[in-house]
Amino acid sequence: MPRRNSHRADDLRRALAQEAARLMAEHGIEDYGQAKRKAADRLGVHDGSAMLPKNVEIEAALRERQRLFGRDSHEETLRAQRRAALDAMRVLDEFQPRLVGSVLTGTATDHSDINLHLFADSSESVAIKLIEIGVPHEFYERRVKMDSERSVTYPALRFEAGGRTVDATVFPIDGIRQAPYSPVDGRPMRRADSREVSALIDTPGA
Repeated sequence: MPRRNSHRADDLRRALAQEAARLMAEHGIEDYGQAKRKAADRLGVHDGSAMLPKNVEIEAALRERQRLFGRDSHEETLRAQRRAALDAMRVLDEFQPRLVGSVLTGTATDHSDINLHLFADSSESVAIKLIEIGVPHEFYERRVKMDSERSVTYPALRFEAGGRTVDATVFPIDGIRQAPYSPVDGRPMRRADSREVSALIDTPGA
């Protein structure tokens, strides 16, 4: 009986991960927690003791979905997103931009924003640069997890590049030494500079 219950729990976790991945792909949900809650609600899982899938399981389900459904269109969209990211990075080169998130890892959907990390003495210097080149933007704050026990709020800017929305978090200049934790696997986020992004664009399927 315990083994049967274990199989059922595994099947439920898998179904929840697949439904969360579908919601992220089709409805533009980028927050894993929100996708899990909506998936649980849609599948009628209201038992608080039910084991929800981990973020890495949802990401794996999302990758599998993208591989099975519309692979060519996904790769085309991803390439366009990375080109837009590279254009923005070149414009903001003085702030040592790094691409992070789903556009870098390859799990971005058509709804995904481009996430950049910038490094500057102040967010105002980034804003001035955008004003100089005539790019409208808005300020907001982003809270990021720097380690297992510490979260920090940093200024961020949102603007358009190549028809895509860019979310750029502005870290202190020495913030380039320590990447915040990824919301997917809890490890330091992967960051890519413009040369790495350019190489990804030139490598089909990367």
